[in-house]
Amino acid sequence: MEWTIQQVARRAGVTSRTLRHYDDIGLLPPSRVGSNGYRYYDVDAVARLQRVLLLRDLGLSLPVIAEVLDREADEETALREHIRLLEAERERLDRRIGAVRRTLDARRSGQDPTMDMMLEGFNDSYEDEVVARWGERAFRLSNDWWHGKDMRQQLAWKRDTDELVDAWAAAWRDGTSPLSDRAQALAARHVAWLGAIPGTPVADGDRERSAAMVRCLGDMYVTDPNFATTYGSVEGAAFVRDALHEYVRVTMTAP
Repeated sequence: MEWTIQQVARRAGVTSRTLRHYDDIGLLPPSRVGSNGYRYYDVDAVARLQRVLLLRDLGLSLPVIAEVLDREADEETALREHIRLLEAERERLDRRIGAVRRTLDARRSGQDPTMDMMLEGFNDSYEDEVVARWGERAFRLSNDWWHGKDMRQQLAWKRDTDELVDAWAAAWRDGTSPLSDRAQALAARHVAWLGAIPGTPVADGDRERSAAMVRCLGDMYVTDPNFATTYGSVEGAAFVRDALHEYVRVTMTAP
């Protein structure tokens, strides 16, 4: 089975000129060229075009697309990767749709939506960071959990989170020692907060990985400038880190 360049262009939503350009640069040669000079495309060529269009829509340049396709081991592997990329794109779109809907709900109820609420799903660096630190499963479970909440539930969670942050900041302003009962109670509350998020080692009950995660978060609160602002200052973030590290030492790793 094969199709003319005009048929392929029409069904793919591109121009014949685009397909000729793809041929000229070696990205998508036709399966054959007729004696009349017309280009014809078989099933394999159209399947390759499908992958070209997907990668183009994901923002890859034509030279990069050519490199990706040249590295593909076989068509079945390529199609599985195609599906994975489409599912990831669908998840991103679902997050954006959810953000817009929550913004609309907030406006209708007379509330001012937060910036995080409005821009959720428009910055993929969060996903990349979670996957890099804790794995794809952690991101998927926590993301599904968060987007399964309605606006009222999300606002309630954010309110609880803000109260925890405020309690940390108040303890630091009061000159509390990170080793004190007050600081350790906050650390326990912080770990319980993490445990409420599906996909985290704390939620999974993995003692060793939970301790590593809490220590890592404590360090990140100091090294990431965003958290220094969250906890009032670098010193405030260091107080949280020290309290969490002590909690891990005494409670999470003690024999």
